[in-house]
Amino acid sequence: MNAVDTNVLIYVRDPRDPVKQQKAVQLTTELSDGALLWQVACEFVAASRKLTPFGFTQAQAWHEVERLRALWKLILPSENVLARAAQLMATHNLSFWGAMIVAACMEGSITRLYTEDFDNSLKQATGVEIVNPF
Repeated sequence: MNAVDTNVLIYVRDPRDPVKQQKAVQLTTELSDGALLWQVACEFVAASRKLTPFGFTQAQAWHEVERLRALWKLILPSENVLARAAQLMATHNLSFWGAMIVAACMEGSITRLYTEDFDNSLKQATGVEIVNPF
C-alpha cells in the first residue's frame, strides 16, 4: 500500500508553490492502493488552518478527509505503534512525530510513503520506501 504524509496533502491546497501543488495534486489523484494514516488525517486538519488566508476553511479540510477516506483505506494506530516509534527514535534519530508516521506505516503494511521529511535510508530497517515526490 501507498500513503502520503501531511505535507503532500497541504500542498494540494496551498497555492504558494504552484510546482509542488501540481505534483501533489497529480500524486494524490493517481495514487493506487492508497491508505490514509490516522495521524496524517489529524495533522492535515490541524495544519490546514494556515491555509485560511487562501480561502481554505476548516469545513473544507474535514470534507477533504472524508473524501480521502472514501478513496483510500483508513489506517488506525494500534498500541504497538508507540513501542515501534520509541525504537525508531532511538535507532534512527527520528523526531517523535516522524517516528510515529513510520511506525504507523509499518503497522499498516504501507510499503511506500510519499513525503519530503525523510530520506530513504529507513527502507532496509523498516520495509517502508520513502519517496520525495517533489
